[in-house]
Amino acid sequence: MNLLVRPLGLQPYGDIWQAMRYFTDRRTPQTPDELWLVEHPPVFTQGLNGDPAHLLAPGSIPVVQTDRGGQVTYHGPGQLILYPLLDLKRNGLTVRALVHGLEQSVINLLKGYGIEAVARPDAPGVYVAGAKIASLGLKVRRGCSYHGIALNVDMDLSPFERINPCGLQSQPMTQLKALVAPLPDRDLLAHQWVDGLCRTLGLPPAHWMTDDAEPT
Repeated sequence: MNLLVRPLGLQPYGDIWQAMRYFTDRRTPQTPDELWLVEHPPVFTQGLNGDPAHLLAPGSIPVVQTDRGGQVTYHGPGQLILYPLLDLKRNGLTVRALVHGLEQSVINLLKGYGIEAVARPDAPGVYVAGAKIASLGLKVRRGCSYHGIALNVDMDLSPFERINPCGLQSQPMTQLKALVAPLPDRDLLAHQWVDGLCRTLGLPPAHWMTDDAEPT
């Protein structure tokens, strides 16, 4: 069974969140798994049990209370987000293995550009010299995952100063643009990331949909 990859471009967070829930609720044991690649307009998202105290000064940027794990984070243009909609049992994955695989896929991707990155056992995500470059939050329902991992590529990082990112006070943030030049092509980066994730998690071959394919 093929793995479908949908490059969705810039989409409102709320629309994609509801589409992920709808997909997960309707899927059957025969439904192919999907990876969605997307960017969002500026938005803060608060995890299911997130502490409002970590929202320091959201200002005019909307705050969405969502159903993933974790605390508050920021999404904006120039951040590449990968949402894995996977049947965990069918793929022989535990939640821990999925978290590790998502983090490792970013670590391996960055290594290909000469960047040393690590995961932290006490704080999910990926870090470069102490600065966070990728944030992670998942939801598993009916044995299937949604939400995912966000990689900072070429974005305005200043909104992260309005929050404690992922509940980490004064956590510095970074992005690929600050670490490598020239910045790799976005489509190339996406394909490298997906290919690496498939290898890391042992997923089936990826079949890329057209750019205008929308989630059902």
